[in-house]
Amino acid sequence: MSTKKLDPNERMNIEEILSNLADYRPRRKGWTWREPAPGLKMGDFTYREATQPLKDSVPLITAHHFNNIDPQPAPVITTEIASGRFEDDIRRMRMAAHHGADHIMVIRTAGQSHFEGLIEGSPQGVGGVPVTRKQVRAQRKALDMIEDEVGRPINFHSYVSGVAGPDIAVMFAEEGVNGVHQDPQYNVIYRNINMVRSFVDACESKKIIQWAGQAQIDGAHNANATAKDAWKVMPELMVQHAINSLFSYKVGVPKENICLSTVPPSSAPGPSVYMDLPYAVALRDFFNEYRMRAQMHTKYIESSTRDATVTHVLNMLISKLTSVDIQSTITPDEGRNVPWHIYNIEACDTAKQTLISLDGLMDMVQLKDEGPLREAAREIKERAVLFLEEMIEKGGYFASVEAGFFVDSGCYPERGGDGIVRKIDGGVSADSVIKREDDYFAPVTAHYGYNNVAQYDKNAESDPASLIGGCTFEVPDKIVYIDELDEDNVYERMKPLADYHSGRVLRPEMEWMADGTVLINLMFPCGVKVAEAAALVAAKQMNLTDVEIIHREVLHGAEGTRVELKGKLNIDIDVDSLVIPPEPDLLSDDEIFAAIAAKPMTVVCGTIGQDEHSVGLREIIDIKHGGIEKYGIKVHYLGTSVPVEKLVNAAVELDAQAILASVIISHDDIHYKNIAGIDQIAKEMGVRERLIFVAGGTQITPEIAEENGADAGFGRGTKGKHVASFLVKARI
Repeated sequence: MSTKKLDPNERMNIEEILSNLADYRPRRKGWTWREPAPGLKMGDFTYREATQPLKDSVPLITAHHFNNIDPQPAPVITTEIASGRFEDDIRRMRMAAHHGADHIMVIRTAGQSHFEGLIEGSPQGVGGVPVTRKQVRAQRKALDMIEDEVGRPINFHSYVSGVAGPDIAVMFAEEGVNGVHQDPQYNVIYRNINMVRSFVDACESKKIIQWAGQAQIDGAHNANATAKDAWKVMPELMVQHAINSLFSYKVGVPKENICLSTVPPSSAPGPSVYMDLPYAVALRDFFNEYRMRAQMHTKYIESSTRDATVTHVLNMLISKLTSVDIQSTITPDEGRNVPWHIYNIEACDTAKQTLISLDGLMDMVQLKDEGPLREAAREIKERAVLFLEEMIEKGGYFASVEAGFFVDSGCYPERGGDGIVRKIDGGVSADSVIKREDDYFAPVTAHYGYNNVAQYDKNAESDPASLIGGCTFEVPDKIVYIDELDEDNVYERMKPLADYHSGRVLRPEMEWMADGTVLINLMFPCGVKVAEAAALVAAKQMNLTDVEIIHREVLHGAEGTRVELKGKLNIDIDVDSLVIPPEPDLLSDDEIFAAIAAKPMTVVCGTIGQDEHSVGLREIIDIKHGGIEKYGIKVHYLGTSVPVEKLVNAAVELDAQAILASVIISHDDIHYKNIAGIDQIAKEMGVRERLIFVAGGTQITPEIAEENGADAGFGRGTKGKHVASFLVKARI
C-alpha cells in the first residue's frame, strides 16, 4: 500500500496517520538486515565494514568538521520505546530513525503478560505501550513513511509472550511486525505463567514467527537483571539460550532469524571486560550459526547519564570484538523510569559513534588463541554443559525449574539456594491446556501440530487455509479491526493538544507532546541532604511544579553535591511572537580558501581596554580551534588589555584590511564605548573607509555593535568560519 511522502520540514501529522487505519495494510513482512557496503568511501575516508548510507539522516554532532558525512555501521541499531502514549512514540521513532536506528522496539505495558486476549483500541499505558492492533497498525504505517524518508527499511518489534502469546503472534504477523521476543522460559520464570501452558503456546507462536519471516529474540538476558550476583549466572544463561534456540529451530524458525539476547554479565568497578569478553566468546563458540543481539546490562544502570554512556561504550567494544548482529541501546531511562526523547536519541548516537569509530578494528587486532581468554571461555562452556547434564538427570526443564535451578546466585556447580521456583501445576493459567480432539479441525496457515484438513481435502494438507478461501494471513480483509471502545483513547488525549500538534504553540517536552517537563542540573557546596533540600527550593523559585530529584552525585562529601531534577514548566510560547534571527550566510570552506589565496588578507586583533580575557578571541583566530588562520588569513595578535589607539595604529602600520576587537567586560557599557572609540579614532586618522571593523564577545549583539560603529558584531556561539565568511564578503 502506498504511503504519503513526509515533508522533511514539517512534523508528522498524527491525525493523518490515524485516518483510514481500518483499510491500511503493511507493505512488507519479515526482518531486514543492513546492506553491507565494503570499501565505502565517504568524504576523505574509506570504511571496511560500513553499510549503505541513509538518504536523509542527522549526522553526529562533530560531523560538521567532515562535510557532514554520516556513515552507518554494520549492526542493526535498536531503540526501545515505552512512553505509554503511542502517538508520541511515533514522533520519537522518526527522530531515532534519522539518528541511525533501524530496529524500533516497543515495550509492552506493565501487566499485559497476564491478559488472556488482545487489548483493543489505544489506551494509555504504564511502563510501556498497551500493545493493540490499532497501536501496531498506526506505528507500522508511520514507519512505512519514515523508512521512505531515511531510505532504509525499519524493523518494528514487540513481545510475543504472556498468556495471550499466540493471539499476539497472529496479530503481529497480520500487521507487518518484523521482530519479536518469544521465549517461554521468560513466561515461566519472570511472569509466573504456568510452564506447560507457556511451552504449548510457544509452539504455535514460533510456527507463526517462521511464517512471517520475523527475527526471534530470546529473553535469557533477564537472568542478568534479576540474579543477585549477575556475573555468576553465565553457565545458566548458556543453557537458557540453548533451550530456546533449539526449540525455535525444531519448530521451523531458520537459524539465521534466531537471535540470542546477550548482556555482558558484569560491570565496573569490576574488571568487566576481562570477565565479560570470555562469556561473549563462549557464546560465539557454542552458537555460531545463530545471530547475536547485544544489550546493555540494566541491573547496574544508575541515574547518571555519564555512567550509563561509558558502560554502553564498553559493552559495544565487546560487541565489536565478537561480531554482534543487533546492538540494542538501553539508556538512563532504565534508571529513572522516564523514556525521554533525548536519551533515546543520544543512545542511538552513542552506538553509531562507537561502532563506526571501531570500523576496521578486527583488521588490526585479534583475540588470542591461548591464555586467560580461551581458558575462561572454555570453563564457562564446561560449566554450562554440566548444568545441562544435571538438568537432564533431574528429569528435564520443568523438574529443574521446580527445583530452583534458574536465576540462582551461585556460579554452577555452586548453588546459592536462591533460585526462582515455579511448580508445574501452578502459576497463571494453570490447568488451561486441553488435549485436542482426534477430529480437531484448523483450516489456517502456520498452525503447529495436526489439524485434520485431509478428511475434507487431501490437497489441503500443504495449504489448510485453502478450505476457507484463505485465512487472515492470505486475505487481510478478513481481519476484524476494532477502533476505540471507551474514553481512554488517542483522540481524547490529543484534543486538548491541538495547538501544540499544529505547531502554533510550543511548550517544553521530554516524553509526551507539551508535557512541560524540563531537566535542570544544579551544584551546591554542601552535603547530599542539604543539596537536595536546596534544589527543591530553587525549583520552586523557578516556578517549576511536580518537581522530582532524579539524580544526586557527591563531588566531595563537604565541598559539593550535584543534583539533577525534573519538573514542569507550564508556559506556552506563541510561535508567531518569536523574533527569529536569520541564519548566517556562510561561505563554504573551499570558497574562503579560494578567496584568500586569490587575494591575501591581513588582520590585526586583540582584547581591548582593560579586558584581559583571551580564550574567546584565540578560538576565533587560532588554527588549532578552526580559526581564521586555517584559511590563510595573516593574523597579528596584540594580546589583551590593548588600548584602542594601539589597535588602529597597528592596522595602519601593518597595512591590514581588518580589525578584530574582542571585549568581555561590560560594566558601565564599557564594551560599547570602546567599540565606538575604535570607530572614532579610525575616522579621525582617515582610514575607517578602508578597514573592516569586527567586534566580538559574549556580551556583544550585532545590532548594538553596529550602532556603535562596527561593521559587524559576533556574540556567543561564533566560530572562526563565521568571521572568515564575513571578512571575505565584506571585502568584496
